[in-house]
Amino acid sequence: MATAVRVDEDAKSRLGELQAEIRLRTGKRVTQQELLTRIIDETSESYDEIVDAFRQSTVPLSDEEQAAMQRGQFSSGVETDESDIDDVLYGEPASPPPSGIQ
Repeated sequence: MATAVRVDEDAKSRLGELQAEIRLRTGKRVTQQELLTRIIDETSESYDEIVDAFRQSTVPLSDEEQAAMQRGQFSSGVETDESDIDDVLYGEPASPPPSGIQ
């Protein structure tokens, strides 16, 4: 069952270039559907790298994203320290660090 996938013009152009390169180097004609299927099959073993590529594109935040986050901040008037955060996250107060560790 074939399903349509929308891609922007740049991606479509690069797919066409790769399709032409395969024909030039191998003499074999491949459809764009065959090419996309092969790309997906070949990359299915490296999902972590693909996921990381999307993660890397969001860090660091752009100036606009940083400004948006700061606009959403407000002061509750209550000071929060690390033990308060641990209590909220883990459901119990954090134990003090061993002596000599700050």
